Amino acid sequence: MRLFNDTELFSTGTGGKKVFDVPDADLLLIDNFFPKQESDYYYDKLLNETQWHEYDMPMYDKIVTAPRMVSWYRDDDLDEYHPNPYWPLELQTIRQRVENETQIQFNAVLLNLYRNGKDGVGWHSDKTVSSNKNMNIASVTFGETRMFRLRHKFRKEIPQLEIPLHHGSFLLMAGNTNSFWQHQVPKTAREVLPRINLTFRKINRKG
Repeated sequence: MRLFNDTELFSTGTGGKKVFDVPDADLLLIDNFFPKQESDYYYDKLLNETQWHEYDMPMYDKIVTAPRMVSWYRDDDLDEYHPNPYWPLELQTIRQRVENETQIQFNAVLLNLYRNGKDGVGWHSDKTVSSNKNMNIASVTFGETRMFRLRHKFRKEIPQLEIPLHHGSFLLMAGNTNSFWQHQVPKTAREVLPRINLTFRKINRKG
């Protein structure tokens, strides 16, 4: 029996914009990009109505199930690898808000569901094609606050960044960021509620 909604427990951060002054990166964080009431609505809607699915990925010499669930939408996809050709109204509205803020057009979004502290993602840079090497990635978070870490690929003397991504927050990784930095969402032993993350990007038709 649930005595209260999960959304009552979610932190929305301190608000405002922050630009990170780090080499080889253009990073912008906006807490409360979506106000609490909107964030609660999108969290419940996406959590309960998205067609989430597990997927397998290579790890060393074997294939493992990724520790999270995903869904994918892309404007021009109608094939078996991307089975969601039509964007729900909520995703269209979120995309429009992101595009208005960034003045960048996006044609795809990857939704990740971190169900609990056992779900996470290891160090990586998002895959790109040569014609879209410096891909802009706009990230929106709903739900539990999880730590987002970044590290420079080549300059080990640069300290890692730790950015808590709160309910309704927005993070833009633009310019050279994806080429020079890796990021992760580490697992945690704490008891945490689900987190939904949307990463908008511009994918070339052959990308």
